[in-house]
Amino acid sequence: MSLQSSIDNALAQTSPGRPVWVAVSGGLDSCLLLTLAASAARRHPRTLYALHVNHGLQAAAREFETHCRRLCSRLGVPLFVERIEVSVSNGLGVEGAAREARYAAFARRVAIGDTLWLAQHRRDQAETFLLAALRGSGVRGLAAMPHERDWRGRCLIRPWLDVPRATLEDAASRSGLEWIEDPSNTDQGLDRNFLRHRVLPLLESRWPATQASLAQAASLAGEADILLGDLAALDLAAAGGDPGCLSVASLAGLSPPRQRLLIRDCCARLGLALPGGARLSSLLDQLEARYDAEACVAWEGGEGRIWRGALYLQAPFAALPADWQTEWDGAAALQTPVGRLTLGLQAESGERCGLWLRARQGGERLELAHRGRRDLKRLLQEWEVPPWQRSRLLVAWHGDRVAAVLGEGLPGGGVTSAGWRLLPGAVRAPAENRPSVDTRLPARDR
Repeated sequence: MSLQSSIDNALAQTSPGRPVWVAVSGGLDSCLLLTLAASAARRHPRTLYALHVNHGLQAAAREFETHCRRLCSRLGVPLFVERIEVSVSNGLGVEGAAREARYAAFARRVAIGDTLWLAQHRRDQAETFLLAALRGSGVRGLAAMPHERDWRGRCLIRPWLDVPRATLEDAASRSGLEWIEDPSNTDQGLDRNFLRHRVLPLLESRWPATQASLAQAASLAGEADILLGDLAALDLAAAGGDPGCLSVASLAGLSPPRQRLLIRDCCARLGLALPGGARLSSLLDQLEARYDAEACVAWEGGEGRIWRGALYLQAPFAALPADWQTEWDGAAALQTPVGRLTLGLQAESGERCGLWLRARQGGERLELAHRGRRDLKRLLQEWEVPPWQRSRLLVAWHGDRVAAVLGEGLPGGGVTSAGWRLLPGAVRAPAENRPSVDTRLPARDR
């Protein structure tokens, strides 16, 4: 099948009602992809956009952007340019930081539900596989780049992932295509370029099918990763179904590899950074902690806490400052140090009452219907609120009496004293902040 036919088929399989975006850098691969996509879009009508990300990392950046503008003008394809700043302070290095910034730009511009095409090919896949192997990655890393995947609600497709780079070069030359050579591609101080110019040619001198073999290995790793995901889903269901709260007994019944698989899968589901090998081993060592003991293992971007037979996986958080307090009318939306308050509070008499929200100090008591005055500390134990959540509770005071206690882990998100009731759901914004007209973006842009 010709390159043009493969693009025609790929375009025909996209949703007619949604735009297709092509990421174009100005290099050979992406310029050829956009050119063939534009040709296909004329025969199979689709809304086609081009997206160029200007990293600003080299003097040639403006030249790349200018070339993309000229190409899109000639093809009649609207071009959108995202200029970004790449910070290397996150420890990812230049290549990793540029990739993170680039994908953030994709997310800003490409709407949820749209399709984004990337021009990576077989050599790119082989290089990605080698880089993952040299980092000691597991199956997911070795799977390298998928041909198609859902990414933050967008469909990410690499139509040419199985196509050799030589095939693209030949097609570009025969069509008279113009492109810009990236000067940084010759910098062997960059890991990918070192593999491209030094390692792959050496491997191919002994094994001519190196790129195809490595790409095939990545594909098989991708299949294995899917199967492992299915296994993790079964283990998650057996452990309670909540990725943020796993049964320790169920975890303890699994083999260590399945324990590690399930925890990593849950972290991915929750959007948490994955724990490193040492941190994960330390967390698993805590599974045998006493039932009433509290164990915590933290890592950059996440933590695991074990308490009363459950493993809680969550983002790190800070306790509510002990001296924090604020006035509240019980109805206005309120941002607090522990998050946005989304419950309202009202006296059952309907009378408007001034309230104070404060951090727990100890000794607070609730007046419960049919139970009388009860110490809050004992109630939290009774309700099995995890200790770390108790330090983030909001205590609502009316005068010298506790009207309610609000926060994560409580039944219904809050418990009131007799004579008070919670108002569930979104509460009104303060009058001075309420818009008089609907200022929301159109649904497509939200």
